[in-house]
Amino acid sequence: MKIIVTGGAGFIGGNFCHYMVNTYPEDSIICVDKLTYAGNMETLAPIMEKDNFTFYKTDIADRTAIFELFQKEHPDVVVNFAAESHVDRSILDPAVFLRTNILGTGVLLDACREYGIKRYHQVSTDEVYGDLPLDRPDLFFTEETPLHTSSPYSASKASADLLVLAYVRTYKLPCTISRCSNNYGPYHFPEKFIPLMIANVLNGKKIPVYGKGENVRDWLFVEDHCIAIDQIIRKGTAGEIYNIGGHNERTNLEVAKTVLHELGKGEDFIEYVTDRPGHDRRYAIDPAKIHRELGWLPKTPFEEGIKKTIAWYLENRGWWENIISGEYQNYYETMYHNR
Repeated sequence: MKIIVTGGAGFIGGNFCHYMVNTYPEDSIICVDKLTYAGNMETLAPIMEKDNFTFYKTDIADRTAIFELFQKEHPDVVVNFAAESHVDRSILDPAVFLRTNILGTGVLLDACREYGIKRYHQVSTDEVYGDLPLDRPDLFFTEETPLHTSSPYSASKASADLLVLAYVRTYKLPCTISRCSNNYGPYHFPEKFIPLMIANVLNGKKIPVYGKGENVRDWLFVEDHCIAIDQIIRKGTAGEIYNIGGHNERTNLEVAKTVLHELGKGEDFIEYVTDRPGHDRRYAIDPAKIHRELGWLPKTPFEEGIKKTIAWYLENRGWWENIISGEYQNYYETMYHNR
């Protein structure tokens, strides 16, 4: 198959490119990324020379460029990771989230209609469901949970999901959607919670925890997520939504303490900061459908995954230090400008 992966220089998209290139050498993986602040070509460096991997620096909201790309490559499958995804940034500047997450999705769907694809897959988020109360651990998000967004980011992702479902119904486009819980693992951009904590501690800085650290997230190791998406695009039913959860619920404070313990540091590194507006209390995914229909279950317990993640950041200091310094943004021009 020929598979376009948009947002492939980001965290989850980059891990997905690594997984697909190495797992399916007979498939062609075409990575598309605009290389905004969150796109990092250094993430793709280990696979750039692979025969079955191609990279295009392209904006998914650029209709002309995307249609030209589809005309040239004629993909069988499109997996759309491309998104602005940081909640705090969406509160400060919603417009860029609307352009990429909604309009960009619309451009991809139109290109899929024009050139024909076997499957379009939209990578969404559990944040479209809003949140759950902290005092009801028996409640979980299912695929039937009503959408109830809390931030411009989650509203833009919910809008994109609805657009995908409209194209399924109106144009019979073969699409699937997945909604995942919080991911963690290698190549995670250092402004996000877990890598921010690791980087801060390694640099001797305190780690910021919102409010009292009581907010709960369901943590999913990124490789498990990649495996789930692979199964959905190959075996999932068109028109269906699949929730992908890790069964690894932790409060933010518990995660912070775990990271500090693994790094041999005390809780005096924790710094409580003012909570952000509209901060969702608890996310918890019920992945029963994807397990029942496709046989997927997460393989990585949080205790194992966090050890792997910390080990990766210790072994790859140059990767995240280049991001913190801003040097990573020069990597593409330096390495690939004339290629």
